[in-house]
Amino acid sequence: MTDTAEAEQTTIELRPLGAHWDGTGVHFSLYSQNASGVELCLFDDDGTEQRIPLEPAGHYVWRAYIKDVHPGRRYGYRVSGGYEPNAGHRFNANKLLLDPYARAIAGTVDPDAPIYGYIPGDSDRTFDEGDDAAGVPKGVIIDPHFDWGDDAPPRTPLDRSVIYEVHVKGFTQQHPDIPEEIRGTYSGLVHPAALEHLTRLGVTAVELLPVHTTIDDPALVERGLHNYWGYNTLGFFAPDARFSSRGDGGEQVVEFKEMVKTLHAAGLEVILDVVYNHTCEGNEFGPTLSLRGIDNRNYYRLVHGNERRYFDYTGTGNTLATTNPQVLKLVMDSLRYWVTEMHVDGFRFDLAATLGRGERGFDPSAPFFHVIHQDPVLSQVKLIAEPWDIGADGYQVGHFPPLWSEWNGKYRDTVRRFWRGDDSSVDELAYRLTGSSDLYDRRGRGPLASINFITAHDGFTLTDLVSYNEKHNEANGEGNADGTDDNLSWNCGAEGPTDDPEINALRQRQLRNFLATLFFSQGVPMISGGAEIGRTQGGNNNAYCQDNEISWFNWKLTDRQRALYDYTRQVIELRQRYPAFRRRSFFRGDVDERTGLSDITWLRTDGEQMTYDDWFTAWVRSLGILIAGDAETQEHLLLLINAHTDSVPYALPEMSGAGQWEILLCTDHDTPPTPPDGPLIELCARSLMLLHWAVEASH
Repeated sequence: MTDTAEAEQTTIELRPLGAHWDGTGVHFSLYSQNASGVELCLFDDDGTEQRIPLEPAGHYVWRAYIKDVHPGRRYGYRVSGGYEPNAGHRFNANKLLLDPYARAIAGTVDPDAPIYGYIPGDSDRTFDEGDDAAGVPKGVIIDPHFDWGDDAPPRTPLDRSVIYEVHVKGFTQQHPDIPEEIRGTYSGLVHPAALEHLTRLGVTAVELLPVHTTIDDPALVERGLHNYWGYNTLGFFAPDARFSSRGDGGEQVVEFKEMVKTLHAAGLEVILDVVYNHTCEGNEFGPTLSLRGIDNRNYYRLVHGNERRYFDYTGTGNTLATTNPQVLKLVMDSLRYWVTEMHVDGFRFDLAATLGRGERGFDPSAPFFHVIHQDPVLSQVKLIAEPWDIGADGYQVGHFPPLWSEWNGKYRDTVRRFWRGDDSSVDELAYRLTGSSDLYDRRGRGPLASINFITAHDGFTLTDLVSYNEKHNEANGEGNADGTDDNLSWNCGAEGPTDDPEINALRQRQLRNFLATLFFSQGVPMISGGAEIGRTQGGNNNAYCQDNEISWFNWKLTDRQRALYDYTRQVIELRQRYPAFRRRSFFRGDVDERTGLSDITWLRTDGEQMTYDDWFTAWVRSLGILIAGDAETQEHLLLLINAHTDSVPYALPEMSGAGQWEILLCTDHDTPPTPPDGPLIELCARSLMLLHWAVEASH
């Protein structure tokens, strides 16, 4: 081999996977260990296809450099090999395959196209010869240049973070102050009217439901519905053109970058909800769109001894083989791309327990975690796990390694039970209010490992949580059989909307109780978008397929909804004002010799400290929490919580020094009531009160 040939071979091996334009042409490269041949397919605007064989370049990479190919050109691959489902191989060169590294994706799946590798209606062991190129999405060559200017990530510390979970389309699709042509798009999300809502509210980050390119499930298409949430990923690098106001020929990439840049300028971080646990190709009866046809045996976890079948820890039919180094590389390359090229600030990992599964189940030392922890880019961004999947031992709340925060499902359930009025919930509530030390006080983790939430995209909205006892998912077309029946909700006396003023007043108080509890708890609060304006889904607790008014924000706000927004602003502001709500370490019961106060004191209604028996008395539904400030500021806080059906008198704790208790917030009042002028204060039924010890100024 000549020196020149050796140099060229080295260049080939070091080329990144995917399609990369260098100003003159495009470097194409694809990984497939078991393929016998790969053809690059270039498409003209009229659909004319040109096929070019790729050469093996070592390390199971196939590559080609094609001159005079420019941004905007569409492409795909045809991969040859054995079609042996029993051995895990499902190659079929009749199917056009999407590049897993495609930076942009054009087109959608035509469900009537021959997109299955087998003959539909027959066994998946049959072989379909239909060419589906006209009916499947294609990769698009992009120009990666973008003028980021002085863009700088806000890098909000976790203790000051307030996360707002939101769907790009649903947030602005019906907003009257946003131009119709950009509603429901990346541009719509950063329109001044949308930005003002977020910045005035006081949130610090938007957590976007999946924006990776997704497709509709065939079963939904048959019912005339769509996969609105987007947990059905086709491409891990490509922003979904569903949310682009400009087109799908690469314009969606530019529009996404502009969105991130504008959010950063407004002081807001961008966290992506990402789905690396499975793909849209489903089980053995699913379509062949990308990974299945490129190298099924390597990209998916197959059942040992029966490689025709897929392990399914996700409920979607397949599980990505992140234990395979090349698949792990795909995931890491994708994550780094979104940070370095798209400037996002963190990730929420859907069904993250699946990503940590080894041969013997979930492992907090799994390669996936090790690779992220040593990565100089990914180890510096926000990492949030949904710490469960549907497999055996899939509920792993509290078991993720350092650097990770977790959606705390136990926080959600405990707070719902308490405000519903369940017996025997006050002892666990104490753990949840203080950061869940029972879950996270291990391996160097503190309260900030807990992402606290009451509601999320999956389940009832906050308003529906206090308005419905039962789910109402009839619109989903599954006979109301989908979605959970374990909602821990309470309708306050009537199912759904009512004109009863007492029930409506109680519902509003319960909403305020939930929001105050969320923002006055240790940990990182996450609010589900729309909770602050009383968004409802009419009792639908599984609106994943409702790309319509059921899921979209209704911006025709009533006075009651505007008041709720202002109230939410208030509790967020109080959280940010007082560091006592934003601790980085757990309470230890330490006493400050200068104030004589423990860092936290649990109080009964008579002002005495809770005893062991009090914690485990089933009927106790009231709790006082005294959080001591430092000796200099004396900014002590008293949180009084009452989930009883009757009001209770609370004895205020005696404090040393001159001062008085001032009420900062009470969920039974639109404005704080009169300050207490004696040792007792009345706390009404199902309400919460926050007081502050105001030290008298010395003269």
